Amino acid sequence: MASANLRQEVDCSICLNIYTDPVTLRCGHNFCRVCIDCVLDTQEGSGVYTCPECRAECQDRPVLEKNRKLCNIAEHVRSIPQEETGIFCNYCVHSPVPAFKTCLKCEASLCDIHCKTHKKSAEHVLVDPTTSLKKRKCSVHKKILEYYCTEDAACICVYCSAGEHRSHRVEMLGEASEKKKEKLRNVLQKLTTKREETQKRVQSLQKRRRDNQEKAAGVTETVTALFRDIRRQLEDLEKRVLSEISSQELSVSLSVSDLIQQLEIKKDELSRKMSHIEELCNMSDPVTVLQEPDTGDLCDTEDRERHDDQVHGVGDLDVGLISGKLHTLSDIITGINVWVYVQEATDILLKVNTAGNYIHISGDRKTASRSHINQNRSETPERFQYNQVISTRRFSSGRHYWEMDVSKSVSWRVGMCYPSIDRRGDQSLIGYNNKSWCLDRNDNVYSVIHDSEVTQLPDNIPYDRMRICLDYEAGQMSFYSLCDPIRHLHTFTATFTEPLHAALCVWRGCIKISVENQEL
Repeated sequence: MASANLRQEVDCSICLNIYTDPVTLRCGHNFCRVCIDCVLDTQEGSGVYTCPECRAECQDRPVLEKNRKLCNIAEHVRSIPQEETGIFCNYCVHSPVPAFKTCLKCEASLCDIHCKTHKKSAEHVLVDPTTSLKKRKCSVHKKILEYYCTEDAACICVYCSAGEHRSHRVEMLGEASEKKKEKLRNVLQKLTTKREETQKRVQSLQKRRRDNQEKAAGVTETVTALFRDIRRQLEDLEKRVLSEISSQELSVSLSVSDLIQQLEIKKDELSRKMSHIEELCNMSDPVTVLQEPDTGDLCDTEDRERHDDQVHGVGDLDVGLISGKLHTLSDIITGINVWVYVQEATDILLKVNTAGNYIHISGDRKTASRSHINQNRSETPERFQYNQVISTRRFSSGRHYWEMDVSKSVSWRVGMCYPSIDRRGDQSLIGYNNKSWCLDRNDNVYSVIHDSEVTQLPDNIPYDRMRICLDYEAGQMSFYSLCDPIRHLHTFTATFTEPLHAALCVWRGCIKISVENQEL
């Protein structure tokens, strides 16, 4: 019976089932959270909220506090098998049979067999088996709760509907329950949709986190490789510079040692002569002194000049040569820049409408070749007079780079220019105006050119593949030779006032824009 009594205390007075997520009002009564929420929703706008059981009123919507103890008890009761609830069929008197339903009209618990008779009459309201029949009856009239007052959100009996609820809108319990279930199903559908949307956002964020982790791992690997290469270059440079210093030091030391040896011999010779002269000076015989050959001026000017020339000829450490070798350090440091963070080369296509008539553009618009045949393109204000062409894409912000294969040409010019560059006359040549910057090769002479100012570069660097890097906001345009290791050639610094196009000029052979990526 203890189980039966416990079962009576865990039924919600609204849905008449075991509590689901029970919450407590200020008055102390407990309800399923969904049930009381729906009741309170119906009371919105009435200016007052009332408890469905005691009618306790409050002006503000009650705060629903979860009853954790009751929640645990309800879960425990829900897990008890039906035959253990202690509710048995009232008509099976000879042998107890677990109740299948409870008839509120008859106030009897029924097994499956006896339920069949009660189901035939609509007056017999069947519910889940319960011994708490008082909750199924009106607390005032002790009659079965058959109706639901929508205005007061309360279950009422027939006498209530004719009494205090006479002017209220009432519904049959089954009808009201179905409406509420429909509302709950709609709420459930909305919650399900929101949960799915939330799950999609979670999955999207998880993917973003994974992508970010992969990107970070890639950048970490690139930066690690960069610094590993820098350390190798610095170690190689250190070895070369230290070797040069040691070589110069040894050469100077050998020269100085040789000169010291010569001077030691000279010093011994002078010491002997000095001793002989001292002997002559100490002689008392004038004849012997006078018959001795004249020694002459042992410290004449010619001997001193020869000695000075020898000293100066020894030289010193060639700091200039050492500094020249250290210039590579500047190239290494300059090569450490933001381009490591540029993941992919920018796709460059050549704009045929700008190409001169003696330059051929391939079908994929990535190769420019010197042509000895006039292409007879229509004359437009965009077209260059000389063998030049610019890209379709223009850059007005951000960091970008593009690469090209120049191995099949010994005379070319690559760089970037403003769209307002002249298209005819010598002032239209890339590099020979203040609207373009370029790297130039003329046979084996390499230079960088801007505004007709030419700076010659070393000729001992492989120039088969080139890279041009642009940092528009920083005002930097850098040129690299993609040898092993990558060599920084030159960086132009300017304040860019217009968008920039990639530009190239071919006097012999061809240049191909490369789509391969090689990290700095």
